[in-house]
Order: sequence, then structure tokens, then C-alpha cells
Amino acid sequence: MKIICIGRNYADHAKELNNPVPVNPVFFMKPDSSLLINNKPFFYPSFSKEIHYETEIVLKIARLGKCIQPQFANRYYEEIGIGIDFTARDLQNICKKEGHPWEIAKAFDQSAVLGKFVPKTSLPDLSAINFQLELNDITVQKGNTRDLLFSFDELITYVSTFVTLKTGDLIYTGTPAGVGPVKIGDHLVASVEGKVLLDFHVK
Repeated sequence: MKIICIGRNYADHAKELNNPVPVNPVFFMKPDSSLLINNKPFFYPSFSKEIHYETEIVLKIARLGKCIQPQFANRYYEEIGIGIDFTARDLQNICKKEGHPWEIAKAFDQSAVLGKFVPKTSLPDLSAINFQLELNDITVQKGNTRDLLFSFDELITYVSTFVTLKTGDLIYTGTPAGVGPVKIGDHLVASVEGKVLLDFHVK
């Protein structure tokens, strides 16, 4: 099982981090050891002092595919979920400055938090999904998939050009503006169209 994460897929998020808006999708991988499920607590790692949340709609791949054509891409996922791509921002900034890969900032244990899934047929419009994150009962991120730079189908087509998609693979589709730090004791709740799918604490 692969965890594929899309970077800079909302223009406002790219701008808030002073990153250029990409011409093509930007993606990177997390290992399966990054996965944190079942609302288990996230344990703040000792190697960073600046862990940021990035809330994202997640696709679960439902069939094997390679070089998937755009007109068929919607057949490759049946469920929509929500997750958090935790980022060690202090380490990421060092990696970017030195021109190094980002794995230590993105692929560490528990960095891919994953909530529940719902059937995509239960959502009225996949191109306009509302989602949000509450941090200690305060809404800190609100997004809508209408603002994606690259749609779900475009992401599946692009990624599958380079990487074979397999059943159970996850695609984190990018985060809107509003990312920020977490600390020990924080409570995070993420929802899709008003339905809570993720609820966990930082310890």
C-alpha cells in the first residue's frame, strides 16, 4: 500500500508558504509506517519543534491501474475520506534551503493521519466537497474541492503515468490555506460536508 501526497494543489496554500503555483501536479510518497488510523493519538516527535497540520481529502484506490486515461479515472476510486499530512516544517525548511529531499519532514511515523471514508455516491458533487478542520473547537481550515488546481481525475491520470496504482493505495489530494502548528494537548476534528470523519488528540 502506497501513500501518495499531492503538494501545492490549492493556490492559496502555495501562496501562504511563498511557493510557486505548479504547472503540473507535485507529488511525494509516505511509507505505510506513516499511517495513523482509528482516531489514535498522535505522539509529538522529539526531532521537531514545529509540526504543522495539513488537512486533505483522501481518495482510496479501488483497482489496479497504470497510465489511466482521464475519461476512465473516476472508475479507480469509490470512497472519499479525510486525513492530515503532518509536516515537520522546521526540518522541511532546512531541506528546502539545502536542496535536500523532504522525507524526514514528511514521511516520519504517524505523519499520515487517516479518518473514516464515505462512499463517493453519498456526496452530492465531487467537484465541490466542503471540508474543514477544527483545532481545540476553533475552525482553522476550510476547503472546497472546487478550488483544486488539479482535480481528482487529473491527479489519478498524472500519478499513474509514473507509478502503478494498486487497490488500497491512498492519494492525499492537497491542503487549502490555513495550515499551522500543533502542540501537545491539542484536539483535532476533521469533517466532510459536516460529517465528522476524524477526531484525535496530540500527546
